[in-house]
Amino acid sequence: MIDLSTINKIYIIPGSTDLRIGIDGYASIIQVIFKNNPFDGSLYMFCNKQHNKLKILHFEDSGFWLYYKRIETGTIKWPKDENDIKQINFKQFRWLLEGLKIDQKALKKCEATGII
Repeated sequence: MIDLSTINKIYIIPGSTDLRIGIDGYASIIQVIFKNNPFDGSLYMFCNKQHNKLKILHFEDSGFWLYYKRIETGTIKWPKDENDIKQINFKQFRWLLEGLKIDQKALKKCEATGII
């Protein structure tokens, strides 16, 4: 699994991406289209059209990592109608990998006063 303690930021690349393009293709999308630096230590997440496959590009020390996840049942809750790269936090990242939406409603604070 990815060591999140070494990650600067996490970004979602909007829309669907052809997941056959490889490391150089993903780095090019990040750099040319979205004007970000793929060498900055951030995670960049890409999803396919069917929302059942996910790839993550990450530069660490001396080279790129390309992580791949295929969902066997259900789909990835990929954000829709986004036109620009979107930064998410670590909690949203975990939610996305677990099949949840990144816009989860907050839990209500427990207001218990004692045990009956």
